[in-house]
Amino acid sequence: MPKAHLAWTVAAALAVLPAAHAFAGNGSKSVIPSQALDSSAPPTTIAALAHDHPVLARHAMVVSAQHLATEVGLHILKEGGNAIDAAVAVGYALAVVHPCCGNIGGGGFMMIHLASGRTVFLDFREKAPLKATPTLYQNAKGQVVPGLSTQTYLAVGVPGTVLGLDTALRKYGTMSREQVMAPAIRLAREGYVLDQGDVNILNTRVKDFARHRNVAAIFLNHGKPYVAGQRLRQPQLARTLQLIARDGSKAFYRGPIARAIVAASRSHHGILSMQDFADYTVQWARPVECRYHGYTIMSDPPPSSGGVTICEILQIIKPYPFSKWGYGSVNSIHYLVEAERRAFADRNTYLGDPAFVHNPIARLLSARHAAKLRASIRPDAATPSVDIKGSLGPYEGTDTTQYSIVDRHGNAVGVTYTINYLFGLGQIAGNTGFFLNNEMDDFTSKPGVPNSFGLVQGKANEIEPGKRPLSSMAPTIVLRGKRLFMVTGSPGGSTIISTTLESFLNVVDFGMNVQQAVNAPRVHQQWYPDVVFAEPGLMSPSVERRLRAMGYRFKIVKSWGADEAIVVNPRTHMLEGANDRRRPSGLAAGY
Repeated sequence: MPKAHLAWTVAAALAVLPAAHAFAGNGSKSVIPSQALDSSAPPTTIAALAHDHPVLARHAMVVSAQHLATEVGLHILKEGGNAIDAAVAVGYALAVVHPCCGNIGGGGFMMIHLASGRTVFLDFREKAPLKATPTLYQNAKGQVVPGLSTQTYLAVGVPGTVLGLDTALRKYGTMSREQVMAPAIRLAREGYVLDQGDVNILNTRVKDFARHRNVAAIFLNHGKPYVAGQRLRQPQLARTLQLIARDGSKAFYRGPIARAIVAASRSHHGILSMQDFADYTVQWARPVECRYHGYTIMSDPPPSSGGVTICEILQIIKPYPFSKWGYGSVNSIHYLVEAERRAFADRNTYLGDPAFVHNPIARLLSARHAAKLRASIRPDAATPSVDIKGSLGPYEGTDTTQYSIVDRHGNAVGVTYTINYLFGLGQIAGNTGFFLNNEMDDFTSKPGVPNSFGLVQGKANEIEPGKRPLSSMAPTIVLRGKRLFMVTGSPGGSTIISTTLESFLNVVDFGMNVQQAVNAPRVHQQWYPDVVFAEPGLMSPSVERRLRAMGYRFKIVKSWGADEAIVVNPRTHMLEGANDRRRPSGLAAGY
């Protein structure tokens, strides 16, 4: 089969998948930084995708980007813990076995759907230090200085993961902190055997590890890169986790861990203080909610932009017959891209930390607003991004990991948490053993100047003391009627929004099972840069030619994101779990 034909047959075949197949499981400066990708994930083929089936379980399911963390979560569930207990255990385990992204040095969001029917959202996003200013990353001429927001201690936000996990466990968990942290401590102390997927990610920053003695001592093997089959031990991280298990979040925010981070920050010309740690808080909030073709989507509110942007896109595309058009068709790609373009313009203009700015969510998600944006889409041409503005009028006011869990009681948890780049700042404070985030890059360094993910943002997301940077993370719960239907989410910076959205659309509109839905090639457009990012296999040559004739410019990117999803089959009531092919070390497992 010719290469060109092989690449597009994925899209061609999926375009005609019957809806019944959805539950057939039987068993420039790139917007996507290179460090955000696992290059081990090859482009999918028609043969592979056509035979993809989810993992099935009757009682409970855990899906994460690292198989040992999944096994930790499953063990907690089998021992009688609930989904929240398992989520905390997996969070700490990923900090050990998936250190690029799992973390205690960053922050994130947790969506919890309780068996009672209530859904809640926990925000443990990082905060800007008290000494931060809007011009923190600008020189005397007002120019943004490259690297300050990503490669120096000025990039580090106050971490939230430890307090977030502790808060969730105390409110909704059933096990002790010592019980849920014991597996992570053991993995750090005794080590774990690296597989090729683990090594591929470690190798993305070998040169950076070598620049810092305390990092090289852990993440290089006598100065050389690790290879598959070797054991990675992290005794310093084990001691840090033991302190947290014994003393709780106070060990992190008021004790020796905070003191070590602050000392390292000061010695590297950073601005973190003990007061920053003492003042850090997490917060509960109501999820953003919208409806689409009989499904209720519940996702993150600000300071995440994920839920609002996903829901705005869905409101725009709701009248279009995507299921009739089919996956990878000219119309499906055209109207999805145009909806993304308009929703991201609003996202980048209006959204920010609700403690500092007003977020006009009701207006952004209104039927009237969706109709106005829909009317501006030409059926036969791409809209240049320069012609799109934040459409409510003048403003007035990367790398990451996802895991999903459902327990035998019907509780469900979706968590996305991050240290931004793969391995965040790439530095470890003293002997703490964990990587610090470079999450401050998610702020607007200067309105109109793109960040490392190419996002051109406005004043709503400018740096202010104690403010949480706007995020794209979107752990999402989907209900069908009043019943749990799907838990989904992904890493990937700004592409999180399109990845999470498309995993849902692939199931409900394009008739895929959940494994196919997370494996299928993706498309992404975020207003600026004015280019459409696509994975190989999304478009047939004829579809691509027609879209280019409509004015689209494409950048083909090997892969991005890593959706970890669970679907509750409404016919069989079986749990169907899917680990994204882009994270070969990941695992979906249940019982």
